[in-house]
Amino acid sequence: MTGTEACNEIINQVNQVVLGKEDVIRKVTAAIIAGGHILIEDIPGVGKTTMAKAFAAAMGLDNKRIQFTTDVMPSDITGFTMFDKAKNEFVYKSGAVMCNLLLADEINRTSSKTQAALLEVMEERKVTVDGKTKKVPSPFFVIATQNPIGSVGTAMLPESQLDRFMFRLYMGYPSPEDEVKLLISKKEEGNLIQKVQAVINREDLAYIQKEVSQVFVHEKIAEYVVKLVNTTRNNSNIELGVSPRGTLAVVKAAQAWAYIEGRNYVVPDDIKKVFYDTANHRIILSGRGKTQGLKIREMIGEAIRQISVEK
Repeated sequence: MTGTEACNEIINQVNQVVLGKEDVIRKVTAAIIAGGHILIEDIPGVGKTTMAKAFAAAMGLDNKRIQFTTDVMPSDITGFTMFDKAKNEFVYKSGAVMCNLLLADEINRTSSKTQAALLEVMEERKVTVDGKTKKVPSPFFVIATQNPIGSVGTAMLPESQLDRFMFRLYMGYPSPEDEVKLLISKKEEGNLIQKVQAVINREDLAYIQKEVSQVFVHEKIAEYVVKLVNTTRNNSNIELGVSPRGTLAVVKAAQAWAYIEGRNYVVPDDIKKVFYDTANHRIILSGRGKTQGLKIREMIGEAIRQISVEK
């Protein structure tokens, strides 16, 4: 089975559990094989946690879940040392990040200090506890969820920390037809995650990620991405545009999209497919833009329509 075939089979496996969300599932797959982290921001109960568990099962990954609350500490993320009487020494007790896939549930319901501990690991792929540095397993990525509804006890991620996520995605409600299928499947099958079969393991995923990084990006495609990004930086209606990290994320995500489509080179349509989800959380409207009632989605869509690749 080729890497592209494996990716599409993973999408098929997760589709069995999360019905009617193939576009979101495809984008999560793209982010994972590109080596990025994903933030899923949506209302409770639409399947965010179920989807993350399904991906872990389909990829044969060691996964952990942490439910963020106000009393979760940074040491719960990174781990800590404690004295072992039997060994007569301090030993390291691993934290939640010592896995391949970490599901960070409701990341906005914990303190800023705990959020920062997780985001540091996401960037550096290692933790430092009592002066000793330990690498997290490879590959490593985070699927974080954030509920936009309900402000009590929440601390929404600031823009500098949102920038650590390759994609911010929205799932939305299922269609009435898919919701009926969900009710029937729940009744018949019990735990839907048990239906998901492992397609690859972590060694396979590491190999696929290496292949994705080698997908060819022409200079004209790179120039096209920079032009798109600059429309968010040189606009009086936008206070903060896409960062250079965001520019790199767009290209990596497009490489992954092309790989899933079975190509070893990026085309403009790949950029268009991933640009909104890579850019939307990296843009802040100015006061002028807000008073005019402008929408980030519409502004990004207009930029994509107006800018083309020079031949």
